[in-house]
Amino acid sequence: MPDTLLLIEDEPLLSGELVRHFLREGFEVLAAGTLAEAKRLIVQDDVQPLVVISDMSLPDGNALDLLEAIRSEATGGEWLFLTGYGGVADSVRALRLGAYDFLEKPCELDRLDLVVAGALRSARAQRQLREQAVAENRRYRPAALVGRSEAARSVRELLAKLAPAPFSSLLLTGETGTGKGLAARILHYSGTRREGPLVEVNCAALPHDLLESELFGHEPGAFTGAKGRRRGLMEQAHGGTIFLDEIGELSADLQAKLLTVIEDRRLRRLGGTGQVAIDVQVVAASNRELSERVRTGAFRGDLFHRITVFTLHLPTLRERKEDLDDLVPMFIAEYNAKAGKAVRVIPEQTWPALRAHDWPGNVRELRNVVERCVLLADAQTFASEWLQLRPSDAAQPAASAMTGPQIRLPLDGSLSLDEMERRIVSEALERADHNVTAAARLLGTSRETLRYRVNKYGLKSSD
Repeated sequence: MPDTLLLIEDEPLLSGELVRHFLREGFEVLAAGTLAEAKRLIVQDDVQPLVVISDMSLPDGNALDLLEAIRSEATGGEWLFLTGYGGVADSVRALRLGAYDFLEKPCELDRLDLVVAGALRSARAQRQLREQAVAENRRYRPAALVGRSEAARSVRELLAKLAPAPFSSLLLTGETGTGKGLAARILHYSGTRREGPLVEVNCAALPHDLLESELFGHEPGAFTGAKGRRRGLMEQAHGGTIFLDEIGELSADLQAKLLTVIEDRRLRRLGGTGQVAIDVQVVAASNRELSERVRTGAFRGDLFHRITVFTLHLPTLRERKEDLDDLVPMFIAEYNAKAGKAVRVIPEQTWPALRAHDWPGNVRELRNVVERCVLLADAQTFASEWLQLRPSDAAQPAASAMTGPQIRLPLDGSLSLDEMERRIVSEALERADHNVTAAARLLGTSRETLRYRVNKYGLKSSD
């Protein structure tokens, strides 16, 4: 389908020449001789030109007035103005209204082609971003949190109330895999900032020595290898939402700096002296009990109270197993589409196995199980033999009878080996009051070995 170009020009000879030229260039060209005709094409006929080339002065007014009048209604497109009488004031106004360029007549076709090509690239990029935003807005509605249980219904209702509210910060809690990331996307794409960016940060996945630069940016020479200026993720989220997953893993110094940024709505890049104003909505998440970490001193109380303007808890899958009836078919349909499968039949013996499982990895674990069974299905029947569900804790008396300190980790693919190791070391340090020697004793390793991992993951220790 050819790209549409709208030409607004009242001189018949020039209009005819430009129409023929751009038709040869492969455009679908529409021409209007007055502002009223152009407005009818754009507003009433819903023509969506990627490029508009307009004379400045037309028989029924100034084309800048038309641009200003329809800018909020039009679906996009770049505007180029051609004029033989334009002055500085008109050119300044044109650029202020978002015009792509302002050219004087007569303009050579070669130069006009270069400008139109640049405007076309810009318009295509804008259209792609708009279409992507529209798709995300449709996808991430409160109804995207599927389930017929009372727990799921309550979360949907709360998401529907919170999304349009202009809140400054919010905390999502719940076990890993319960859908905190989905809830954050629903809050953004259904909220007042849906036209802005959504920037997602996993605070547990980035090393401490890189996290400050990633969050707040840096200036040239701030550290070895910092050759240029870099806008941090907080700055990139300006006008939108930043999702700080696993915020409880931030170190004390980063917690203090984050609190200052949220309070002052300004940040200072690493190695910089000036401050940058930002306007972001903060959605934080943690699968750990932050109030308990505040009590033990592992998390700042003032930051905790600042991010808990609202708190939304995501229930575990074992608390809402009736939702399996909706979730399993939904995931089957998803992976049918992705893998080109046609699985439609779920054997009756599958459901008791699914309902008997405790789902320690929650919805993420269920998604992985369904994906495996769909991909390995030979025909239209769900491959139940590939469920491979671990027996529940209740079915393992030997395991439940274990004594002494224990650390539980999900084995559903949600954590990498490094993330598991980091959590084990972090938990041992907390239980040992951040004493490396005592923590090493708990883990049955040497102090030097543990010290290496403490430094590797940027963890806090008493020495």
